[in-house]
Amino acid sequence: MLSFDRIQEYRSYTFGYHPENRVITKDQAIQYVNERGFIFFWPINDITLPSLWGVVAGDRPVPNEHDDPAHITWNWKDSLLGKHIWYYAKILRKKATIISMSIAPYFYALTENYGAPEEDYLTKYEQGRMTQESKSVYEVLLVNGSLNTILLRKMAHLAGRDSETRFNRALTDLQVDFMIMPVDVADAGSWHYSFVYDVVARFEPSLAEASRYIGEIDARLAILDLYFQSVGGAQFKDLVRLFGWKPSDIEQAIERLETKGRITSHTKIENKDGEWIVLKDLLHS
Repeated sequence: MLSFDRIQEYRSYTFGYHPENRVITKDQAIQYVNERGFIFFWPINDITLPSLWGVVAGDRPVPNEHDDPAHITWNWKDSLLGKHIWYYAKILRKKATIISMSIAPYFYALTENYGAPEEDYLTKYEQGRMTQESKSVYEVLLVNGSLNTILLRKMAHLAGRDSETRFNRALTDLQVDFMIMPVDVADAGSWHYSFVYDVVARFEPSLAEASRYIGEIDARLAILDLYFQSVGGAQFKDLVRLFGWKPSDIEQAIERLETKGRITSHTKIENKDGEWIVLKDLLHS
């Protein structure tokens, strides 16, 4: 049996909550993402994963005040868009996610992007797995190159007020599927701030090449290994909620990781219900 305090203590270091692990520069932020593999930009309610905000601000809520010193994370994120330093888009739980460039191919390997960006999306659409709005947005970017959100809405014929929700949903769905990504910010719109989007296959062609020989099971093993190195322990339901994979695929990956001696399943945590999967090193520290 393991105490939950031990897991919390472990996370205080991996999440950057401990003062000596705090990030204060952009270069340190880049190094942190490379170490963790993938993190959220903001902390997400009911989802346990490190965030860029947390490693800068510590374990405290994101304030409404824009002058909070920890909001430097926003500037770092914007300044690194399109620089091929890390991969930023709405991915996990359809929330802003930062992935190291060395790990991004493992996520890409789990998508349905097979190296033919001009054709793959048509297959998804014909099979009813892509909305008309997503198809329109993707085609506009495919034909015209990178565009800010304002122009993209107009050219995709989704500029009407009644189309806003459908347009935003299309943007998110296409990001989750690694089909488009924000690559810059533009002084556009009433807020004078707008993301610029482009097609992933065109802007990050190395992803498709790097993922070509990564099998799905190897991709999940690499991602889950990093996940447990970050959080220390979790329950099966946490993995389903975060990654959205089929339970059978998660079970297979857990079994492989346990065989490799990386994790231990069926673990009891003091004062916690159910069984946990924990980093094996925590049981012997």
